[in-house]
This record gives sequence, structure tokens and C-alpha cells, in this order.
Amino acid sequence: MSSDSDILRRLADVLEVRKQADPGSSYVASLYAKGQDAILKKIGEEATETVMAAKDGESERIISEVADLWFHCLVMLVDRDLSPDAVLAELDRRFGLSGLEEKAQRADKA
Repeated sequence: MSSDSDILRRLADVLEVRKQADPGSSYVASLYAKGQDAILKKIGEEATETVMAAKDGESERIISEVADLWFHCLVMLVDRDLSPDAVLAELDRRFGLSGLEEKAQRADKA
């Protein structure tokens, strides 16, 4: 099995190609053609579905909905010319920090 970051990179590479594809050729290409608002709306829908699945407690559905949410977040990242590696680097930076410390660091920057 590939490492998590390899899977995310491979998916981001495919999504990057879809940015230039004919909107009639794929779901992702059509989503990119509709623009940022459509992408963000889809993330909101998937986040809601994830919450509903978690409330229902069905493990397989939770996993499926989280995969959909992560996928659409990756679509948004690629749309903004950001990479999943940047998100992984941010998570790595936070590793070992308590949530309180991390929030304090963000507040200091604001």
C-alpha cells in the first residue's frame, strides 16, 4: 500500500490535470468549470454528510463520507494552487503541540 502522502500527491496530480480538461469529460473538470463557489458548496455538503454519518455511528458510512470530504477539500486545494504537502507540513508542525498551545500561536499572529 502507498504511503498516505503518496496517495494524496497522486490524487492532487490527477486533479491538476482535470483543471485543464473538458468539463464534459469528468465530474472534477465540471466542478472546476463551475468555479470556486461550486467547489465550496460541495465541501459544505460533504461536511454535513460526514456529521450525519458520525451521528448515525455507521463506521463504513463515516469512512465513505470522510473520503468524500477529503476528496473535495483536495479539489479546493488544487483549485487554489495549493498542495496536500502544505497541509501535511502544517499538521507535522503542530504535532506535539497541545491544542491550547497551537491556538495561542494562531492568536499571536492575528
